[in-house]
Amino acid sequence: MKTAFKIFIALFLLIGIPHTLCSQDSIPVHDSFKMESKHVGETRVIAVWTPPSYNVGNESFPVLYMPDGGVKEDFPHIANTLAKLVADKSIPPFILVGIENTDRHRDLSGTSQVKKDKRYCPLSDGAKDFREFITDELFQEISKRYRVTEEKGIIGESLAGLFVVETMLLKPESFNFYIAMDPSLWWNNSYLVKNADEILANFSNSEIKLWFAGSQAKDISKQTNKLATQLESNAPKNLKWEFSNEPNEKHHTIFRATKEKALIWTLSK
Repeated sequence: MKTAFKIFIALFLLIGIPHTLCSQDSIPVHDSFKMESKHVGETRVIAVWTPPSYNVGNESFPVLYMPDGGVKEDFPHIANTLAKLVADKSIPPFILVGIENTDRHRDLSGTSQVKKDKRYCPLSDGAKDFREFITDELFQEISKRYRVTEEKGIIGESLAGLFVVETMLLKPESFNFYIAMDPSLWWNNSYLVKNADEILANFSNSEIKLWFAGSQAKDISKQTNKLATQLESNAPKNLKWEFSNEPNEKHHTIFRATKEKALIWTLSK
């Protein structure tokens, strides 16, 4: 019984929870609005942080989208980090759009043929609907409300990292750049990793950037390293990528440990 409980806790941690639920990140000044979604069939709460220069002049800005993006989730953490990096001139100014969770296990996991996965997430490919909500509905709403360029990216950790990598492989033209910390690539018997070579052979011709990292978590580390090996051999020339192996980091520390170098590598010109 104790062994089963330990396994459950370990897998729960690998699936992940929004880390700012346990943190004291100050909530930056930001906008918030609600929107109805036909794709996920519910009202979603959206948080938006704009850089200080947004209110000076008429310049348009690129956008970084973030699942786990509620003000009680990782939105304050990343917004404050962006503010610091923009102030230091380490990156150009970006708009941050956070999507508050309702059911992250449903929204961030793709379909699975592994029945045991149902203990942790639905097997119904909620990620497909969530991705369509972002690309078909949220993109348009943000363009109506804010001055934005065509450049856009996405950042996520754990299950959100799985969603980021899945989107990059299956729908690469959704974003220009992708950031994934400790993506849960064990999902669906590591389908994305096992099929990465075939997927990459038919990859988009667009210029795309990917930055991803793996902690010491065994199931995740094994798969992130495998993906890096596959990219070394088969990544198309138009995919610029970087893997950060972090064996000294744990699943719950890797987001904060790697956030700045991930954002600088990905967002700097």
